[in-house]
Amino acid sequence: MKFSSGYYSHHPMVDYFNAMDPQTYGEKPPYGADLGVKDIGMSVPMGISAANVAGLYSKIRMGAGNIEIQFPGYRMGSRNAQTPEMLGEDQRQAIRELSMANEVKFTTHASFQLMGMMGRDERGNFSIYNATQDMFELKRAIDFQADVGGGSVVIHSGEFERPMTDMYLDDETGRINLARDPSGRLMFKQAHTQEIDAKFELLDDRTSAKIETVQKNRLVAHPVWNKAEKDYWGEDQNGNRFFVRQGDYIDYQDRKILDPYDPQNGRVPKFNPQTRLFETKLKTYENFKEEAEEYNKFFEQKYRRKPTYYEKRYPEESYVQATLDGQEGIARGWSLQFSAMSIKRLEALKKLEEAKKFYQQLQATVPPEEQWKSLRQDAELYNMTGGFAPTEMKTPLELIEKQIFDTRRGLEYDRTSASGQAQQAEDTYETKQHIVTPIKRLEKHGVRMYAEAGVHALRKTRDPNNPVTVAIEHIFPERFGGHLEELKWIISKSRERMVDLLTKPEIEYGASMAPEEIDQKKLREGFMQPNPYYMGVSRQEAEKLAERHIKATLDTGHINLWRKYWQDDPRKTREQNDESFNKWVLNQVESLAKEKMVGNVHLADNYGYHDDHLAPGQGNSPIREIMSILKKYGYEKAVTVEPGADASTDLSDFHGLMKTWRFFGSPVYGMGFRGAGVPQTWADVQYSFFGQNKPPYYIFGGYAPSNDWTLWSAVPLE
Repeated sequence: MKFSSGYYSHHPMVDYFNAMDPQTYGEKPPYGADLGVKDIGMSVPMGISAANVAGLYSKIRMGAGNIEIQFPGYRMGSRNAQTPEMLGEDQRQAIRELSMANEVKFTTHASFQLMGMMGRDERGNFSIYNATQDMFELKRAIDFQADVGGGSVVIHSGEFERPMTDMYLDDETGRINLARDPSGRLMFKQAHTQEIDAKFELLDDRTSAKIETVQKNRLVAHPVWNKAEKDYWGEDQNGNRFFVRQGDYIDYQDRKILDPYDPQNGRVPKFNPQTRLFETKLKTYENFKEEAEEYNKFFEQKYRRKPTYYEKRYPEESYVQATLDGQEGIARGWSLQFSAMSIKRLEALKKLEEAKKFYQQLQATVPPEEQWKSLRQDAELYNMTGGFAPTEMKTPLELIEKQIFDTRRGLEYDRTSASGQAQQAEDTYETKQHIVTPIKRLEKHGVRMYAEAGVHALRKTRDPNNPVTVAIEHIFPERFGGHLEELKWIISKSRERMVDLLTKPEIEYGASMAPEEIDQKKLREGFMQPNPYYMGVSRQEAEKLAERHIKATLDTGHINLWRKYWQDDPRKTREQNDESFNKWVLNQVESLAKEKMVGNVHLADNYGYHDDHLAPGQGNSPIREIMSILKKYGYEKAVTVEPGADASTDLSDFHGLMKTWRFFGSPVYGMGFRGAGVPQTWADVQYSFFGQNKPPYYIFGGYAPSNDWTLWSAVPLE
């Protein structure tokens, strides 16, 4: 029976009502724990922790109230690294029956090897085709989850590497660095030199391949541009009267340059008349911050609107573009030089043709015996041999014919060289326009992959009250998406794109049409095509659907990995710095929770160095406080323990779950060994048999001492 205290009175050991039975799950912890046995489940990697459906059932028999089925395999599975498609209809039906019979909910974790939707390969390059294959991996996990019931499908979000000292995002205030606190103090860095030698990856947005890594402390020689040194009334490049301000770009005729970034009529290097050289200057990364800001202001003035993410220029892009400015300038210069020479050769060729006609007429009128008088020396061979070869005497016509031949060959050389250099200049200019930071590639293509996965989850959902949800998980601090603000950005952008997919009849790169209907040039430039995802719902309804089907997975272990990069404030004690780090963590969690983005929670612990998946309470992650914040904002979805180290250093992976129950104060209902009104705890029974870190409280069978009377000397009696 149950007393008013909420505790159970003494029951014999064989009492049916115990902590492993579903009947107890509805009970709330009696002394203030945030989570009870029913609330906390465990992850089961297929092929590692369980070999088949029977292995899943064994976890339920042990007492797991919900299970995240994890698939370590990628594309082709194996016995020890299974994939969703290795479980066919019979197994899926069995899982559905397990769920109904045992009142257990299942969620899914897509392949561990999926690291976002950028399509990164083993060489560090990115590919839309690889990203599409990764999306297929995510979709088959969504299909599996839809077959076993609604719930979350977890995917990692390690999109690309970025320096931890320069984690930039744009918001309404401008470009903010997530690595610094409001006072400007640097909170994180991966090495003591990173603040000055941080490295940025740049991509070619046509191929998605990595083209260069920018290093912050590397200097780049760049032209000093010709600018007005004072205000004056002058002209622009079109000859219109114009007021030129100090600092405006001007050409060599002191005319205002209308578009400084025009490849042919843009800004020009400053010429120093004393040295008779064009001026250059070694520029730092900080200089290119100014270059990027200047370009963005010019864009805003030209188009009367702020640039989009993709149109905005960032310092690292300006940095690489500067290295190509010289190549482009040299190519354009040679193109102009060869073009000018070709014009001169054309004029010379015209004069030679006229001279040829004159001497042909002259030769026809001069008697043969007199023609020797017109012979001239051909000194070309003489000059080429340094005077060691004798000169030859030739007629003017012979010399003219030879000169015409040489001029035509020179003209062909000038034309092909001018054309080749112009082509190289255009190619270099075009390459400059396609140098992008990885976040632009993510915003344009990767986010769409997440959005398509969200639409797929929507279409596969059978019960709107229990939807299939794509739950994007922040992974490691070293990669974009590891910071919770970056994770929020990915989710927000993915939701926005999903809304577009649901509400716009036409989109870029939509459903294919007949070849004669497609303008290839327009297609390359973002030709609008029929939208295969269009549902015709209102934007308001689409926003609700996007919020329902794209959410976040919060991992208490992953967020604690930022601890190793935390930069202590030397003015504070160790305890105060630990408190500051934990406060930062909790602020990040609250920011995510208050926007109702969390759709799944992984419980794991560590000491901040590596994701070893200790049981909660065995490391130093502020897990209780994190869960309190989530509960404060109404979180009621899956909470899953991810056993790791426990499977190796403890008795079983299930001990990680029992430790978590103990950590959150869950009692053992109905065991009754402490008498009426006193609950048993998991500390009492978890290690009761052959415990590793404390003596057992209970011993049975042959291990129990006999209660028969013996002599004090313990001498046996016959």
